Amino acid sequence: MDCSSDIVSVWPRMEPFLLGTLQAAPPTKLSLHYLRKMASYVRLREGCFPMLGWPMWRHIACGKLQLQEDMAWLYFETFDLLTGHPPEERLEWAESLSQCSSQRDLDRQRSKLCVNTLQFLLFLYIQQLNHVSLRTSLIGEEWPSPRARSPSPSSEREAKTSSQNKNWDDQAHLGFIQNHLCELLELLVEPGQLSGSGQAIRDSKVSLEALPGLSLLLEGTVGSGRGVHPLHRLLSKAPFQAQAGFSKLSRSFPLHQLMSWLRQTLVLNPFGMSACLRSGKKLAWAQQVEGAMKRAKIARNTHMAPPGSRMVLMSQVFRQTLAKDSEKLVGANVKVHRCSEAFIYLLSPLRSVSLDKCRNSTVVLGPVETSVHLQSCDNVRLVCVAGRLAVGASSNCTIHALTPTRPLLLPGNTALTLGPFHTYYPSLEDHMARVGLAVVPNAWDQPLLLGAEGTTLDSACYRLLPPEDFYPLVVPFKMEGDTCEVPGGLPPVYQRALESREQRVQDWQSTLMEANLNKEQRQQFKALVEQKFHEWLLETGHRQELDSLTPFTVSPEDPTGDQSSAQRLLEPKARDTKQKGTNSRQAMGRTPMAC
Repeated sequence: MDCSSDIVSVWPRMEPFLLGTLQAAPPTKLSLHYLRKMASYVRLREGCFPMLGWPMWRHIACGKLQLQEDMAWLYFETFDLLTGHPPEERLEWAESLSQCSSQRDLDRQRSKLCVNTLQFLLFLYIQQLNHVSLRTSLIGEEWPSPRARSPSPSSEREAKTSSQNKNWDDQAHLGFIQNHLCELLELLVEPGQLSGSGQAIRDSKVSLEALPGLSLLLEGTVGSGRGVHPLHRLLSKAPFQAQAGFSKLSRSFPLHQLMSWLRQTLVLNPFGMSACLRSGKKLAWAQQVEGAMKRAKIARNTHMAPPGSRMVLMSQVFRQTLAKDSEKLVGANVKVHRCSEAFIYLLSPLRSVSLDKCRNSTVVLGPVETSVHLQSCDNVRLVCVAGRLAVGASSNCTIHALTPTRPLLLPGNTALTLGPFHTYYPSLEDHMARVGLAVVPNAWDQPLLLGAEGTTLDSACYRLLPPEDFYPLVVPFKMEGDTCEVPGGLPPVYQRALESREQRVQDWQSTLMEANLNKEQRQQFKALVEQKFHEWLLETGHRQELDSLTPFTVSPEDPTGDQSSAQRLLEPKARDTKQKGTNSRQAMGRTPMAC
């Protein structure tokens, strides 16, 4: 790292806000007043610092902060999900959890999990990102009372209005850091250097050893160099230490001087959504639909952003099938925004995916290492393998998921349907191993209902998919790989329903054979079945899906050098009309006979 120019830029990291902050108002018990008390408590209590284990966090969260244990684990698990564990570690952890046969075994396994104490404190504080008002009382009880007043109905409304996807908004991230930098630094200061109310005093200092905690939220670069470094590495260099007032004697920075230096160096994230929309590589998929030309707007920064900041932004995909299995998607944070009547297949290992304000669409994803978030969507069918699934303010959506964590249902949902993961593509299991996701444990049918300020929602907002309504999904593309069935198989009740339906088809076929129809009768019957099948396609809208699978003409030169849309995946099928027709029927998970 060249410091000769002495010019440094620091910005908020995207992932803690994008993946770490829950899109619901946090419990009032996570206010600054109580986090200051927790910061003092963990430094004075043996076994809490510098690493905090699950048993001690559970003691603090449930015994002191009066959070429910499910909520305590949700925050602990979310922070751990945000941390970059190698895929092998995640697979080993999944295997250990799958062998737990009792709550006692599960508690014993969870007790092995530890997190960085200071980073976890800052992680808890940034949950305030989605709070409507950050005004909190600086004077309160020693710890919150279990008889504290329950949240008012307005809290539900606050949760809905506050989640305007600030998680993606790099301007909001920068504003949050600028407005609350002093409070963030105070959480890093040792208890003896704070006033009785937990606020910094005139000569408070931040130790060099505490700076890695702040690196959870801040990173930067020197001069015009492309290298991105965590904050504590930038401040390990003498020129920047001098600017921030570092004392070699105390091995610490004066809090107010460090804060002043940070304010001078803070800039908007150069790899954030604003920069991607402004200067990211643009992609466009075009197809003539009923006389109107609709274009999907797609931008990406994956060609130049560092890991953790790579993103693909997709907007306004309308009445199209979009399919990608590009390396350019690998490890990217993907946002799908305002897509309608679309069929989107992103069949690569991904970092995270957000679906925002989409309607009447089907989205099939490759394995997602961290979280898939569905927000303000209507009539969307989502199929995914993911580390975490969250749904908020959405209606009439069906989610087929394989996930090791409990699906998080946030405020504002109505008529959700949860079903088992029900598809595969040839490289799926390889992609799962690449991001550290296993087939067990699978908690798709055990949602956690989270209301405003940590309350519990009414379970009437969702249902489990009835087995009689279950149909598998066939990914209609040729790809290379060894996966030839749904990873982990189907739950027994759904497998039996599928076998029963297949048996009815076989019985029907046997009945036809036993009818001894002559050639003319067979042709008439075939024509009738075909007619009814095409009527069904039109009535259900599946005809559009099948038509959109036909490769269409794109510009001869893709600005990314990457074949686009369904063209790349469908190219082998375009040379085989008969096979294409067969796969089109399979894409619906049904045959004319079954309909």
